[in-house]
Amino acid sequence: MGVPRTCVAKIWDAHRVLPQHGSDLLYIDRHYLHEGSHHAFARLRETGRTVRHPELTFGVADHYAPTNPARAPEVAATMIGRLKRNTQDFGIDSFGIGDPRRGIVHVAMPEQGLTLPGLTVVCGDSHTATHGAFGAFAFGIGASEVAHVLATQTLWQKRVPVMRIHVTGRLSVGTTAKDLALAIIWRIGTDGASGHAVEYGGAAIAALSMEERMTLCNMTIEMGARSGLVPPDETVFAWLKGRPMAPTGADWDAAIAEWRSLRADPGAVYDRDLTMDAAGVAPMVTWGTSPEQVAPVDGAVPQDADSDALKYMGLVPGTPITGITVDRAFIGSCTNGRLSDLKAAAKVLKGRKVAVPLLVSPGSDDVARQAEVEGIAEIFRAAGAEWGASGCSLCVGMNGDAVAAGERCASSSNRNFRGRQGPGARTHLMSPEMVAAAAVAGRISDARAMAAEAEEG
Repeated sequence: MGVPRTCVAKIWDAHRVLPQHGSDLLYIDRHYLHEGSHHAFARLRETGRTVRHPELTFGVADHYAPTNPARAPEVAATMIGRLKRNTQDFGIDSFGIGDPRRGIVHVAMPEQGLTLPGLTVVCGDSHTATHGAFGAFAFGIGASEVAHVLATQTLWQKRVPVMRIHVTGRLSVGTTAKDLALAIIWRIGTDGASGHAVEYGGAAIAALSMEERMTLCNMTIEMGARSGLVPPDETVFAWLKGRPMAPTGADWDAAIAEWRSLRADPGAVYDRDLTMDAAGVAPMVTWGTSPEQVAPVDGAVPQDADSDALKYMGLVPGTPITGITVDRAFIGSCTNGRLSDLKAAAKVLKGRKVAVPLLVSPGSDDVARQAEVEGIAEIFRAAGAEWGASGCSLCVGMNGDAVAAGERCASSSNRNFRGRQGPGARTHLMSPEMVAAAAVAGRISDARAMAAEAEEG
């Protein structure tokens, strides 16, 4: 018997090709690309290299994909066109505009069954940690690293410390994985997991749906972590079974047998450890310019709040969270643009009208199709929301969607940095149902109360 290992350590060791000078050369199983990959392709052309394993590399148009073609800037077509040309030239399967598989990379790739337990997954995007929800070791990489993986299917990495976050109990009705993630960040700060790979565990994590696990792993990056991971279980296996590119037949049976063993050994030692009770988590809302500047919806802007953040956000200490008005709202992103997110928001909106503009951008074309079939899209339209095409949209504002300077946006995305949604924009992060409630009231509101009213009605 060897030294007990964490789940992350098992995946790392299985993919280590060569150790050298304190770093390990890791084999990469899946490499995902979006429009920002053009620098890496330019490097390949300069050096006369080819893509080592195009069959393990997949592209998708998402950051510049227009929510509404009328708002799309000229650069959007240029960037999307470059991705199409680069992937075609190098023999890579890519989901471009019009491809029914297209969507945000961290939504579309799992839908296809490409992300599997035990794999190493990289992408030139920080929120690649999303794929850790499947028990994969997934992390974002820079432009030079994208080129290295394209050329070699490997990547030099220093071994990461591992942090365990153990969540007991169960989330109460009306609270979500987004609230759990923000509550953890509130507790440990945006550097609380700095440089670590986070392994989640506990009864509350086991009770999360696949979509909720993706939300949690996605937000792990906002804790300063390198990646987030939930060891695979029956929830993962059921979600993956029958996906277009997932294993089938005997290969599926063999994969399941291997995946069941992918968990931390008893006695595995973690570099950091955190335990918290999910029952104490309330709907959370950011008030400042960092995800750690957050408070429960029934709370207030803290008295000792950062003065620079307050000045940018136009708030004063002691302001009740429910007293903050909003100018517009956004539901979507790789954090909360999946079908279950849209369903939760639609439940709040059904039979109501929005008081401020609400933009809804599904996480993928497949999510959009399902929402149409199930009548969810029509609920949004009936409430007065704009039902847009799938893509990153107003999360990062590269496709023509933007929040005007000084305006407040209730957003289901993952970052509330200054100017994230547009120069001078003020972003308040929250769950999709909380965004829906804010859109109806014109101010931040407790979605639980609206949900209760709907049930009584």
